[in-house]
Amino acid sequence: MLQPTGERLIEEYYQQTAEDYLIYLFHVVTYNFAKKFTQGNKVLDYGCGSGFGTAMLVGECESITGVDISSAAISYANSHYKAECLSYQVIEPAEKAPLPFDDGSFDCVLSFQVIEHILALDEYFTEVSRVLCPEGKFIVATPDRATRLLPFQKPWNIWHVKEYSVSSLQRLLNRNFCDVEILRMGGDQDVIQIELNRTTRAMWLTLPFTLPFVPDFVRIRFLKWLKRLRGRTATAKNSYKFDQSALHISSDAHPSFNIVAVARKRQA
Repeated sequence: MLQPTGERLIEEYYQQTAEDYLIYLFHVVTYNFAKKFTQGNKVLDYGCGSGFGTAMLVGECESITGVDISSAAISYANSHYKAECLSYQVIEPAEKAPLPFDDGSFDCVLSFQVIEHILALDEYFTEVSRVLCPEGKFIVATPDRATRLLPFQKPWNIWHVKEYSVSSLQRLLNRNFCDVEILRMGGDQDVIQIELNRTTRAMWLTLPFTLPFVPDFVRIRFLKWLKRLRGRTATAKNSYKFDQSALHISSDAHPSFNIVAVARKRQA
């Protein structure tokens, strides 16, 4: 059974508070943004989680495949989202095995809210590039650490190994791809404040356990304890005074919740 950890989003578990609903909308807006790159193409959703975002693109692309290292997530996706051009598949972590696809299999690779979880970045980028066709596009979305963390702070999200700023993500992608365009996700002021309140609270509440000199096992033990204090239950959708139209992706959104990058495969 797929559990609502907060990292693999299950729609019915993200309706009970305005904060959760906003996180849900971040995903919706990101996948909607991707439609302009996926239209008529063969698409890989690398780290698809529960699969709801992958399913949003059915009808836009020629075919789309969602992959994830969680067998529970893929089982959930297969049972909840079905379409002729849609498939889901369990994969091994990048450091353990290559993606089970031929070279140049996809016109576009999406990887949303994934890179912050990955230690084996070289293998991850190598596989993304390998399965992309010539001129293929790689689209990444990841939290913007500038609005979530103090400059020296480790992630307060228990599942994140590293969070990126605009400049650090730009440097990373420039080393592996070309024509990198960095965009930001922002929103209306009242909506921005909901997310800023949430992240500021987490930023200060998790100190000093997220300071750089604290061993990771201590940080994680504390964060697990903190996480147990808040559970999620599926509830009927509440009514909120905002929807996805309150969010936008642009080059100058400030403050930004997420960084969205578009890059092209570098030719050998």
